[in-house]
Amino acid sequence: MAQPLAQAHGLASQPVNMTDMLLGIPAFTASHAGVDRMGAECRIDPSVSVMRFGQRSDVLCLADGVSIYAQTRLVLGDVVADPCVGIRIGARTIVNVGGYLSGEGGLEIGEDVLIGPHAKLLSAGHAIDGGDVVIARNRITRARIVVEDGAWIGAGAIVLEGVTIGRGAVVAAGALVRQDVPAGMVAAGMPARLIRSRRGEAWPEPEHEAAASWFQRVGAGLKSFFREGREVK
Repeated sequence: MAQPLAQAHGLASQPVNMTDMLLGIPAFTASHAGVDRMGAECRIDPSVSVMRFGQRSDVLCLADGVSIYAQTRLVLGDVVADPCVGIRIGARTIVNVGGYLSGEGGLEIGEDVLIGPHAKLLSAGHAIDGGDVVIARNRITRARIVVEDGAWIGAGAIVLEGVTIGRGAVVAAGALVRQDVPAGMVAAGMPARLIRSRRGEAWPEPEHEAAASWFQRVGAGLKSFFREGREVK
């Protein structure tokens, strides 16, 4: 009887450790062309491309544990054209396959963010009102995009310049986002609109923001107290 192929090659007695099989996941790398600063244990697929020109440091910075998957494009353009140009990605954030991240107007992505496949974050565009009839000859418009900690931008979503995606917010797959999405909210549609809160209640503020709000409330209370005292006199 013919031996099974695996046994014939002496492999039958070697158990397969599934934890060692990381198929389709980028390998760890300590550097990547076009990235100025990279934290520990970052994974960047070799097919990830960076478009930039001009001399300036600390324009493209990745924190620890960032993963960027295949065919993602990071666009900076002329890094000395404007001080706002730059991309910063926080720790443990994952950018899935085919993403397009524009830092031409500034792009700040927080920690533990999920960016779905083929999502596009566009922090720059072209002026269309006035100027030349040929769009390519008009000035570049720029406005920073901010994606706060723990947010999720779904597959194929588009976020336009000047938008802030709040902490823990969700942008549904295929959405076109032109306005800010508050923390903890879910936005969907073209153009996107807020459809609900993730938890059906007010989203907890980060500690530093909660402290600031407490001081603001106390300050407002004291002002009201003294104003009422003056009115009584």
